[in-house]
Amino acid sequence: MTETPASADTTPGPKKPRLPFGLKTAYGAGSAAFGVKDAGFSYFLLIFYSQVIGVDARLVGLALTLALILDAVSDPIVGYWSDRFRSRWGRRHPFMYFAIAPTALWFTLLWIPPAGWSETALFFYVLVLAILTRTFITFFETPSAALAPELTSDYDERSSLLSYRSFFGWTGGNAMTVMMFFFLFPAFVTEAIPNGQFNRDAYSVYGIVAGALMAVAMLASALGTHGQIPRLIRPEVGPRASLGSIAKDIRETLANRSFVALLLAAIIAAVGAGLASSLSVYFSTYFWGFSSERIALLTLAIFFSAFLGAALAPMATRKLGKRNAAVALGVLSALISPIPIALRLSGVLTGGNDETTFWVVFAFGQIDVCLVVCLQVLVVSMMADIAEDSETRTGRRSEGLFFSANTFIAKLVTGLGVMAAAQVLNFAGFPVGAQPSDVGEDALMRLGTAYIPLILLLRLATPLVLLGYTLTRQSHQSNLDLLASRRGSGDLEPGRDRA
Repeated sequence: MTETPASADTTPGPKKPRLPFGLKTAYGAGSAAFGVKDAGFSYFLLIFYSQVIGVDARLVGLALTLALILDAVSDPIVGYWSDRFRSRWGRRHPFMYFAIAPTALWFTLLWIPPAGWSETALFFYVLVLAILTRTFITFFETPSAALAPELTSDYDERSSLLSYRSFFGWTGGNAMTVMMFFFLFPAFVTEAIPNGQFNRDAYSVYGIVAGALMAVAMLASALGTHGQIPRLIRPEVGPRASLGSIAKDIRETLANRSFVALLLAAIIAAVGAGLASSLSVYFSTYFWGFSSERIALLTLAIFFSAFLGAALAPMATRKLGKRNAAVALGVLSALISPIPIALRLSGVLTGGNDETTFWVVFAFGQIDVCLVVCLQVLVVSMMADIAEDSETRTGRRSEGLFFSANTFIAKLVTGLGVMAAAQVLNFAGFPVGAQPSDVGEDALMRLGTAYIPLILLLRLATPLVLLGYTLTRQSHQSNLDLLASRRGSGDLEPGRDRA
């Protein structure tokens, strides 16, 4: 199905007012906590436990994957629960406030492992704290993300609102990464440890600062959106649900065709993102041989590319429609991403902190981040539009359930992605606890050779699966009109009259 650009849109219905800047900022700020957690798990956790603490990379990957499996059940439970929760603070905010302190605490402790523990004991330490961190951040992230379809039903305004969320998510994680390379790693250089990346004390400080930032971001978002509670959707009062009725509701809700296509595409994209981010520090430090200062510069530039990608998403929505734009960006990103590594394997680029190599990697990296951020905004905005499509079919508002799937997908970044990265490192024959000078050229070439076909496969599969998503600007407006007519008033947004 082809989407008509906004300029040719002739669908009926009044334009919804734009959301205030302050509200968008408050809503988006909450994702900074998930961004900090995601960047920590994806960029630093594997290299910290394997190269600094000395745990086999495969054990770290296994711990994170097991934690993902054990935690998976929390996502639909929290999503379904928050869809039907009734309180004077609405459906979502009680969960958001509850999650703040535990999430920050468990994440902080993950970076302060006990000294002298065996490899087996550390495996269980990572496993337990990863489960706790993921579970409690679910109690914030899923209800918080699910606010988007409630705050606005407008097709274009949703992309704008979610661009704020994407920007803060990237900015939160990126800010901590910049802090690591610009400040903490240089500060923890000693005579015994000439590279601060391999000093465990740097990671302990990181955990404390990151945990505090997560708490501040979550609290600011909960307080900043608290005033919207009176106008948010309230669930219908019905009989007490049984396990059978809950399972039936979940099956009916998640059977939506567009949701299934979006879910599969997002899973594939998340695993690819997890693979790329988990190996990012390995490529920067070992494969390219960049100094900490240059890695910090690469990371610092992401602030701009993430902002640009988030800003482009609403424009792409208006010009091409969400699905068509997402497919085009997905293909372009897949083709651009592995080019620098391929040039290194073919001998065009070199390692060892080479000037030309650095700027080529810099340019391609920032373009890739811009495309990925834009694609992520479009995918989450497409998820928001499924709320009304599902309501026309089931009679239920299930934003929490849909966005719980999105939370679960995000967790795949630090589960299956990290495990895939660990297997790539094993194939390359990377030694545990190695300094850059200890890794031979053969291992580096095997790393690049294994990575390119895998990342290409994952990134090209994503836009292919997205073709199964059928919602357009016109069908979304039709859903809004149908729901309004069912309630007998075109002046109310879906669900506002539910008491």
